[in-house]
Amino acid sequence: MEAIRQVEGRAIPFGRKNVDTDVIIPAHWLKTISRDGLGKGAFEAVRTEPGNVFEDPTFADAPILIAGDNFGCGSSREHAAWALLDMGVTCVIAPSFSDIFSSNAFKNGILTVALPQEAIDRLMEVAQTDPIHVDLENQTVTTPFQDRFEFPIDPFRKHCLLNGLDEVGLTLAKDNAIASYESKATAELPFLARTVAA
Repeated sequence: MEAIRQVEGRAIPFGRKNVDTDVIIPAHWLKTISRDGLGKGAFEAVRTEPGNVFEDPTFADAPILIAGDNFGCGSSREHAAWALLDMGVTCVIAPSFSDIFSSNAFKNGILTVALPQEAIDRLMEVAQTDPIHVDLENQTVTTPFQDRFEFPIDPFRKHCLLNGLDEVGLTLAKDNAIASYESKATAELPFLARTVAA
């Protein structure tokens, strides 16, 4: 997982409320065993709407998505986070998130930032013309116009995102302690050691 310290660039001013995971990535895209290419299916139904922001070249490769309340509701498909990452989004800003989506996003290296609706409205306005800066270390979202919004984040999630630690990375960080325990257990409880017959 890639570490996140700061995310800066254009933000997709989506803003729609109650966007469920089927809107983020439709069910017929879930047949794949690979994460690659899911970005093409992201927001597929929305992309058919005239004038939608996802087809606007201004926001191509934008690393930030601004959404409405209750983003990621619906089913628990992890593919929603994979699709966002595949389209280049590493930060989603919204008033609130589904718990399951928020967890899936975190485990895949996407920063979810919850801000009040007034802040979302302002960021939606700024995103039309200018970049937005998200600083995870200082827990702030700023604009070129001196807007500054602070956001809360669980300390454990912050630590993991800053250091690029997923569940495998967290386990590997304890490699020395695990090896020490295994060595001690083998010496003290040799009957637990498995031997493989040749």
